[in-house]
Amino acid sequence: MRFNGVLTSALVTSAALLGSVRADVDIDDGAEASSATLSESSTSLPVEKPTFTPSKIQAPFFEQFTDDWDSRWQPSHAKKQDSKTDEDWAYVGTWSVEEPHVLKAIDGDKGLVVKNPAAHHAISAKFDKKIDNKGKTLVAQYEVKLQNGLECGGAYLKLLRDNKKLHAEEFSNASPYVIMFGPDKCGATNKVHFIFQHKNPKTGEYEEKHLKSPPMARITKLTSLYTLIVNPDQTYEIRIDGEKLKSGSLLEDFTPSVNPEKEIDDPNDKKPEDWVDEARIPDPDATKPDDWDEDAPYEIVDTEATKPDDWLEDEPAMIPDPEAEKPEDWDDEEDGDWIPPSVPNPKCEEASGCGKWEPPMKKNPEYKGKWSAPYIDNPAYQGVWKPKKIANPDYFEDKTPANFEPMGAIGFEIWTMQNDILFDNIYIGHSIEDAEKLKSETYDIKNPIEKAEDEAQKPKPSDDDVPKSPLDLNFMDDPVLYVREKVQLFIEIGKKDPVEAIRFVPEVAGGLGVLAVTLLAVILGTAFGGSKASPQVQKAADNVKKAAVDAKDQAINAKDQAVDAAASGADKVQSEINKRTTRSSGPAE
Repeated sequence: MRFNGVLTSALVTSAALLGSVRADVDIDDGAEASSATLSESSTSLPVEKPTFTPSKIQAPFFEQFTDDWDSRWQPSHAKKQDSKTDEDWAYVGTWSVEEPHVLKAIDGDKGLVVKNPAAHHAISAKFDKKIDNKGKTLVAQYEVKLQNGLECGGAYLKLLRDNKKLHAEEFSNASPYVIMFGPDKCGATNKVHFIFQHKNPKTGEYEEKHLKSPPMARITKLTSLYTLIVNPDQTYEIRIDGEKLKSGSLLEDFTPSVNPEKEIDDPNDKKPEDWVDEARIPDPDATKPDDWDEDAPYEIVDTEATKPDDWLEDEPAMIPDPEAEKPEDWDDEEDGDWIPPSVPNPKCEEASGCGKWEPPMKKNPEYKGKWSAPYIDNPAYQGVWKPKKIANPDYFEDKTPANFEPMGAIGFEIWTMQNDILFDNIYIGHSIEDAEKLKSETYDIKNPIEKAEDEAQKPKPSDDDVPKSPLDLNFMDDPVLYVREKVQLFIEIGKKDPVEAIRFVPEVAGGLGVLAVTLLAVILGTAFGGSKASPQVQKAADNVKKAAVDAKDQAINAKDQAVDAAASGADKVQSEINKRTTRSSGPAE
């Protein structure tokens, strides 16, 4: 037997919803139990940590801070030079090589740690041989672990220029460097520096070249891996945790540009005195109209206005506060006659106004203001003057800025508000493959262990995060739970008072109404047969559906009226409070 297509679809949907709710109840209960058991086991069992084993990778400079680290690294005792102040800042910050105390991943794996907050730190290590990357790829890679986060400070390294003045104990911010690379954050500033010093082939002077749009540093207590690759074809690449975040050209992405402009403005060229660069001028032929009154006021008295009938001319706008009392310590002889403070006259609040009535002002329709001639295109306009171009006497073209000056040492010269910044697994060399291999031996092992331990240390959801009642549930968070709890609430309230159930859970009442319409239509359709319901059947179904919708609307209206009544009562209470406050705190006259 065939039924109406729409009604049949509604029946299937209703049945599927009820079935899914019941099924999900059973599934959810089992899933929650399994999930809880899995979660408890994962957090109760310690994460297995490997033991540190030194890497066998070879590089011009490779540091894992093994026991002999202090034979290579030397803290600086120099003074920091600052052109903006006359004060001398000593590098008083201390360094230590130790295992991390936050999210340790590998037993026995140590790193170089900044120990003092709000202090200047400097330390460096000389290379066994100078590193010259002319015609070679340069790779600088190292790990940073911000154990206490980073609110303001740097965690970047410097590759120092090889020269005879390179003394570790004198390493400071003034020490000449070739490349500065790494994270820096303070306030809204958050970036990964890539700065290189470029030598002017004509003057021999060095100039810093800054990456225009550096990537953001990753501020996390997990280990972060920073990698800089500079290729012989003048391209560069910046990776964080193995992910390429920035790449481009040394010739295009830095400021100031590596190569200056071929032509510059002639500094001796001057704009002619008769040069006309005003594009528009007042019309010299325009004249002020005869009827233009510059003295007409902006506003005039509204002569058509009349005094309102309820205006109280004999009532003052302010009156003495009838509830005010003279202070007990008031002395009329010393303090003078006590005058109660004034408050707004309550009679004026009920009328249009009090005191002497005066007609209001209105905008003057005759007002035109001061006359000025309209502007026209200047027939003598010559355009914007620009000095002529001449050949740049300082022009040069360096096509290979990636051929950096030889590097003789590495150093960390930083100031930071947070301590316990850890550096480890520093690779300075020419092999991208070796850097990636080192990553697989170190960072790739640490990262999943740190993530697992970090997840295990996160606080479990408290009881405050669990909805207190079905009314606190959100449909989008868990639709099945929302429907199930709402239906259960409707049933519990309906056992005692069906009307209250409809008022408090109107969405369930409406849903049941639609279901009733569907069932009735199916029964009547079955009884009468045919593919199309008779007019009597259709009318009965429409009546039931309308009744369900009306029941839902009435419930919603009842709730809205209750909210409005509560809000109205609150407004009245606040109004009384405002009146009392005004009476007791009015200004004295």
